[in-house]
Amino acid sequence: MTDATAHSPLPAPAAGLDLYDTTLRDGTQREGVSLSVEDKLRVARRMDELGVAYIEGGWPGANPKDTAFFARAADGELALEHATLVAFGMTRGAGRPAEADPLLQALVDARTEVICLVGKSWGYHVDEALGVPRAENLAMVADSVRHLTSLGKRVFFDAEHFFDGVARDGAYAREVVTAAAEAGAECVVLCDTNGGAMPWDVAELVGGLVHDLPSSVGLHFHDDGGCAVANSLLGIEAGATHVQGTANGLGERCGNANLFTILADLQLKRGLRLVPPDRLERLTEISHTVAELCNQTTPSVAPYVGHTAFSHKAGLHASALAKAPDMYQHVEPEDVGNRQRLVVSELAGRSNIVLKARELGVAVDDEQARTVLAEVKRREAAGWTYEAADASFDLLLRRVTGSLPAADEPFRSRHYRVSVAGGADEASAATEGPAEAILAVEVAGQRRLGAGEGNGPVDALDRAFRNAVNGTWPQLDRVHLSDYKVRVLEASAGTDAVTRVLVTSTDGVDVWDTVGVHPNVVEASWLALSDAYTHAILRVHWQQTAEV
Repeated sequence: MTDATAHSPLPAPAAGLDLYDTTLRDGTQREGVSLSVEDKLRVARRMDELGVAYIEGGWPGANPKDTAFFARAADGELALEHATLVAFGMTRGAGRPAEADPLLQALVDARTEVICLVGKSWGYHVDEALGVPRAENLAMVADSVRHLTSLGKRVFFDAEHFFDGVARDGAYAREVVTAAAEAGAECVVLCDTNGGAMPWDVAELVGGLVHDLPSSVGLHFHDDGGCAVANSLLGIEAGATHVQGTANGLGERCGNANLFTILADLQLKRGLRLVPPDRLERLTEISHTVAELCNQTTPSVAPYVGHTAFSHKAGLHASALAKAPDMYQHVEPEDVGNRQRLVVSELAGRSNIVLKARELGVAVDDEQARTVLAEVKRREAAGWTYEAADASFDLLLRRVTGSLPAADEPFRSRHYRVSVAGGADEASAATEGPAEAILAVEVAGQRRLGAGEGNGPVDALDRAFRNAVNGTWPQLDRVHLSDYKVRVLEASAGTDAVTRVLVTSTDGVDVWDTVGVHPNVVEASWLALSDAYTHAILRVHWQQTAEV
């Protein structure tokens, strides 16, 4: 565990800080995120593994999927080890007794110990959106809290639009949160629903309410001003004991405060023990798993958990890292389950090559490193890139240094021919035949010929190769292409431009990336595919050699 770094002499955060995850409710407001009930159960289990205190499961009664989620959870399908499940909903309707409100009853029927109620705290919204007298809104808040607490429920109150409300109508916003606290809300959560609050306003405001309210104070920030995490940290310093956020910052518009960043900042920088270290070490894995379940990707530049969070490209950085790894890393990557990555590009220095080779289990001397670096720079000038193609760089390194001599290449490509039907109008295009490929390769001195049909030229080449080698390497049976990207490198050259193809392959366990560059997009694709096959065939032997 990395020691907490020095910090400014602010008062220490209050004891008993709770992390509250709202991925399953607020996080699903992100475009493209739609979770099934089964997905929601799986996400909840992963967040529980991390060790958060509360998981907000959704809004029972608002839609059938959330209602089904809470029913299945209550019936035993969600056995949480660390977290408490929370049902979210709105205060009672105007002019209706709390005990007769169907949405409040749906919250009770969800069978959770804790309920989070949301209510309007900005007078402008009460006047225009709700269209009720402000006194009635105060009664709606207080009545709802009292009703639920009378039934033995623990109640949190989300003060919607609080920061906008306090900026434009401070007295009324304070009346609302005071009404909730005095009615029995265990925690009053100050919500920056529009995401525009600035750090210089947060600490003083939160600190004042921590002093004045009879309940604990929580925080809920959105990231429209890019300050959600900073605002959360400042609010905690001011005495808030409850902070809400989402996995990977998912949420509407620009997202919510990233709960993973908040956790790592507080534990690794502020020295707060929020989860056991072995759970913090799962942070990167959980981030990527939850992103996958949400049909998203963890942003590559995400703090702590992103693919490039600990990557180093500049030669100056790599040179320093070779002497002292902490010179250009603010924490140890392993503390959050990530790893240091050395990126090789035309900006690299000799140290990048040496360190990257060491990472790949290849010993290189200074002269070999210089030769490899010169080849990388020559190729990058022609459009190749190895930043996102570690497997292709691995092969380049071994070929240039002689650790993969030509005689040890598993196969050599001789020639191929691809035929693609086209030109038909939309109505008849579906009846055209698939792409066809004929491919010749040399394996162990023997010429092999294969043919294949596919949905396009790349698919056809892949099938032709597999038919040509015909089970020679059984490990290829598990390998398939999982992503394929094409980039035109010289847009001004039009259809005559050089293209770069990046291919991602997987065997169901590991993932590797390869690159090909050529004016002919099919040839660029074949170069990337060839590297992918070669890496798949040889990598097990290389791993075993490195371990020895």
